[in-house]
Amino acid sequence: MSKPVIAINADYRTTNHGAQAFSYVAAGYYDAIVEAGGLPVVLPPYADEADLEAVLERVDGVMLIGGADLDPRRDGWMLHPTVRLQDPRRESFDRMLARLISERRIPVLGIGAGMQLINVTNGGNLMLHIPEDMPAALPHLDPLDPDHRHTLVLTPGSIMDRVYGDGELRVNSMHHMACDELAPGFEATARCPDGVIEAIESQMPDWFAIGTQFHPEAKTASALDLRIFEEFLAGVKESSTAVRLVA
Repeated sequence: MSKPVIAINADYRTTNHGAQAFSYVAAGYYDAIVEAGGLPVVLPPYADEADLEAVLERVDGVMLIGGADLDPRRDGWMLHPTVRLQDPRRESFDRMLARLISERRIPVLGIGAGMQLINVTNGGNLMLHIPEDMPAALPHLDPLDPDHRHTLVLTPGSIMDRVYGDGELRVNSMHHMACDELAPGFEATARCPDGVIEAIESQMPDWFAIGTQFHPEAKTASALDLRIFEEFLAGVKESSTAVRLVA
């Protein structure tokens, strides 16, 4: 197939002190898709579901970016004082997008909050603050060290195992929330040595979906992390081929 078209959601900042509202995406996200061989397109926060469905008909996969925290009240939990909420317009759009991705089985890569969104959309839940939910956990967020890293424990035979194998197993870490109970059909394929989930992969034969809690697109990532995007685009192409064969 030609280069796959990958839709990317965007962060959103509302009107503030007279400044115009705007959407924005860190360059690392779309640069990684380009370098891996895809064509990224950035989505605005559509309000109409039919409009979003029309756009999704024209793309081959979706990447859900990271950002501030999901609002736990939308999933029936109380608001923790450490939670930094996303703008409501972004979160409403992202949740609609994630639901349509799941319903349509569109290939997806979720990063950071994007991985957490995949999990809660499909029936999982989140730890709202790792230091309280897992007091013995390693530090996963160091405000004084943006280059904070930790190692991974990989599941043999998984995509994450193919990516890292015998390579460097230290990834960046900048989060205080994490996946707790996984959604049905997903497996944790990378964990921090303390047990915190760092990557998930769909085990469903009709849906290619992966997520990383760490940020392989960030400037603190290693060159090896780019292979996550290469594996994602390979899965997108394989999914598109399977759809054509069925049709």
